[in-house]
Amino acid sequence: MGVFIGIIIILGSILVWFHIPYSPVERCFAKDVENLKASNRLQEEGQVFRSEEFSKLPLVIQRYIEYCRYIGTPKMSYLKMEYHDVDFMQGKDGPTLRIDYTQYDFVSEPCRMALIDSSVFGVPFEGYDYYQNGVGGMKGVIAKGITIFHQTGEEMDKACLVTYLAESMFAPAILLQDYISFEEISDYEVKATIYYAGQSASGIFTFNEQYEFISFKTNDRGVTNPDGTMEYIPWSAVCSKYELSERGIRYPTKFKAIWNYPEGDFVYFDGVISTVSYDE
Repeated sequence: MGVFIGIIIILGSILVWFHIPYSPVERCFAKDVENLKASNRLQEEGQVFRSEEFSKLPLVIQRYIEYCRYIGTPKMSYLKMEYHDVDFMQGKDGPTLRIDYTQYDFVSEPCRMALIDSSVFGVPFEGYDYYQNGVGGMKGVIAKGITIFHQTGEEMDKACLVTYLAESMFAPAILLQDYISFEEISDYEVKATIYYAGQSASGIFTFNEQYEFISFKTNDRGVTNPDGTMEYIPWSAVCSKYELSERGIRYPTKFKAIWNYPEGDFVYFDGVISTVSYDE
């Protein structure tokens, strides 16, 4: 009887732990983000975007900046984006999760932090993607304390760097930094290359006739196979359904991340952007 009661107490304690708001992963993420916010403020607050600042960039990017109404708005030192109830697949043969996703992209130097919040059969699952000082990684934690994977290394550094590049159109202050260069390919295509901490990565931004940014494609992002090896497969980020925010800025509200396998596309992230904010 005593053993049975002990088991009940243990199971009850586990359930309570799962359902209390406290999370070591979320606390670490929040602490890291707050430290980065404090160290990434623009040196001169009150600066706004001016059209002449973008004059050296390809014309299609200039048109994109005008279309999205960034001219005259405050320059950002960081971007925050939130997604809720995203369809997220863990590999081609893996389960589909419903996740909440929060990310920060900082401007002064390439830096990105993202938190996944989900559950698997009622057990909390959290993911923490990070890129700072040229080092990137992806960590998965279950039951708030058990790390089930933590991918690091040069290939992960490059993957995180090119992901940061793919999202740069959401925070135009990034486009003006010295660590990015652009090459016009056509009226609606631009090749971008980012250089940082001895690494470089490239991809192609594509725009439509309204000058909306609709996709980014790269060969510089590796996918981790089930056996732990990494393979370089074309990767795309696809945006659509532009809307006007309360701040008067247009941005896409739908975002997909896709592995372009030879046998067909694999959409592993399919979400609606809930909020886009700057320096908040």
